[in-house]
Amino acid sequence: MSATAQDADRPGHGDRLGFKPDMVVQELGWDEDVDDSLRESIEDRIGSEMVDGDYGEVVDGVVLWWRADDGDLADALMDSLQDLVEGGTVWLLTPKVGRPGYVDGADIAEAAPIAGLSTTTTNPAGSDWAATKLSTHKR
Repeated sequence: MSATAQDADRPGHGDRLGFKPDMVVQELGWDEDVDDSLRESIEDRIGSEMVDGDYGEVVDGVVLWWRADDGDLADALMDSLQDLVEGGTVWLLTPKVGRPGYVDGADIAEAAPIAGLSTTTTNPAGSDWAATKLSTHKR
């Protein structure tokens, strides 16, 4: 099997992070430093482009790119919930350890419950980013 065929059989980051076909995913915090291959993997998995913060309708999930100097993380997480369906998921994408803008895990653990979110998992998401899956509390 060729390297290309092997790559086609491997699940992409969009699969491994739990994205599903036909999900409406909102992307917040985009900047020129984001991982375009990760974005493409997510969009390939959901079957459409991610929507932006001006979408104004309910979304199934949120991708929030966040760096240490972006401001108050708890506020950003609360803002990310504005269009999120009840029981939806926020994927917080932060630079990995040693990369510019690295966000300490303790900061995430402190900010998530303030926003009403629970940290579930953290996984690598490309060479420079880590993805922390945050879930809303179901009522």
